[in-house]
Amino acid sequence: MVKLFSSYQIKNVTLKNRIVMSPMCMYSVAKEDGCITPFHMTHYVSRAVGQAGLIMVEATAVLPEGRISVNDLGIWSDDHIAGLKQLNEQIHEYGAKSGIQLAHAGRKATVPERIYAPSALPFNEKYKKPTEMTRDDIEKTIHAFKNAAERAKQAGFDIIEIHAAHGYLINQFLSPLTNHRSDDYGGNREGRFLFLRRIVEEIKATWDGPLFVRLSANEYDKNGNRFEDILYFAAELKKLGIDLIDCSSGGVVPVSIQAYPGYQVKECEQIRAHINIATGAVGLITSGLQAEEILQNERADLIFVGRALLRNPYWAKTAAEELGCPIEAPKQYIRGWEK
Repeated sequence: MVKLFSSYQIKNVTLKNRIVMSPMCMYSVAKEDGCITPFHMTHYVSRAVGQAGLIMVEATAVLPEGRISVNDLGIWSDDHIAGLKQLNEQIHEYGAKSGIQLAHAGRKATVPERIYAPSALPFNEKYKKPTEMTRDDIEKTIHAFKNAAERAKQAGFDIIEIHAAHGYLINQFLSPLTNHRSDDYGGNREGRFLFLRRIVEEIKATWDGPLFVRLSANEYDKNGNRFEDILYFAAELKKLGIDLIDCSSGGVVPVSIQAYPGYQVKECEQIRAHINIATGAVGLITSGLQAEEILQNERADLIFVGRALLRNPYWAKTAAEELGCPIEAPKQYIRGWEK
């Protein structure tokens, strides 16, 4: 059996295959208001037509100051719900499920608003110095994630992913490289995890569907989190009821990363084995054979495809042909897909 094209059940959601469109920022909001544009409709729906099992919408800001850029999607206002709902209706029309990545950029935000972080440490000399978050700032942000999850539910998303990777705000709390706090939200790894713990708890108070977390499983710095710390975070997330860890890496501090095909799969495999939690593999996975090997060797449960899906919206069809596994064509494309 070709595992890449087998179904996958997560709580009440069944994915028709194991191919996930990885969340990738498009920086395409036209009016800087966080609202969906025609580009987003075309971009995401075309990958659903292309038969990806799960379409994960890009990092979507829970607060205006949490945008990576002014052209990011937002979910901080009820005004965002209608556009996202329309997008979901179109994604579902082609048999795909939909997910949204809830995010806050923290010190990596490049917006005119004041930016915030656990500690007042800029990412580098090109970024603004952030304001160290007060307890009130922390509470406001935690509730913003909860409110965003409620809006995601109203918009019809099937899955939510919390972005706790790539050096954005939650990752900044998790890492000793960026969290120099002396209160409950800093210090040892238990304290550094508290911000994410509370976000998960608040989201789960309003959301009972599948919940993923993206982690940076390698910070590429000897003074950063060790892998045993990452395993601790993953174990705690499992206790909190997280369904899957999306295993990425880097972004916490400026470093040069040697990226090669499947360069993040090792950590993904180890988290899956040590913690007994489902994982998603991501990072230069470009072929059906490569994806199938990861799944057959039980190194991950889902395959998150990024750049390959930017190059080819019909990557699933290409992978199916490579694996000798026929897949059903959208009715509009039968004449072109069937030989």
